[in-house]
Amino acid sequence: MAWEDLLFAHWPVPAESLRQRIPRGLELDTFGGVAWLGIVPFRMSGARLRGTPALPGVSAFPELNVRTYVRHDGKPGVWFFSLDAAGRFAVRAARALFHLPYFDARMEFRRDGDAIGFASVRTHRDAPAAGFRARYAPVGAGFHAARGSLEEWLTERYCLYAADTEGLLSRVEIDHERWPLRAATARFDVLEMTRIAGVELPSADPHLLFVRRVDVVAWWRERLAR
Repeated sequence: MAWEDLLFAHWPVPAESLRQRIPRGLELDTFGGVAWLGIVPFRMSGARLRGTPALPGVSAFPELNVRTYVRHDGKPGVWFFSLDAAGRFAVRAARALFHLPYFDARMEFRRDGDAIGFASVRTHRDAPAAGFRARYAPVGAGFHAARGSLEEWLTERYCLYAADTEGLLSRVEIDHERWPLRAATARFDVLEMTRIAGVELPSADPHLLFVRRVDVVAWWRERLAR
């Protein structure tokens, strides 16, 4: 599968505001003592279970996630507060198979030259309301994050963590090349996605990065010891 036209939008937040919202067994990861909350819109393409073909109308859809960063036994990864998607089959499969907090959403994705218009309204039954509307675009030349930089810390993570309804943790390993990053500009007209994390975004400008495309392989989840 591939992730396309992706924006990393990150805000620094006090670690105390997120630590209590991370499941037992995971450690909130920080950069210089500061936690980061990310909102990441993109377009998924070619999504399929291994050994099955990509299906028209099922394997490609816009997606929008809200995340922070954690460790388990020292291994850095991603923790998702929510993942909204305009693919009903994908939402149900991800919730059932990977215990990820996916939600149905009505989304619009438009590309105008280099610029991306992205809008989302959550439609999942009995889920907290959430809306998002933004326009973003890359600027400047491509680069790979420097070793030890904030950009590397925010992006170069190769697993995600999830918890089932009983709080049992699992990990999903993810393989892809190093992120082909570019700087970005963005305008956010509606930004209601962080309510589910119980965090208010600071007034400071976000840290923005853009990725045109990266090919990805996600492996089956691994149950972690209590």
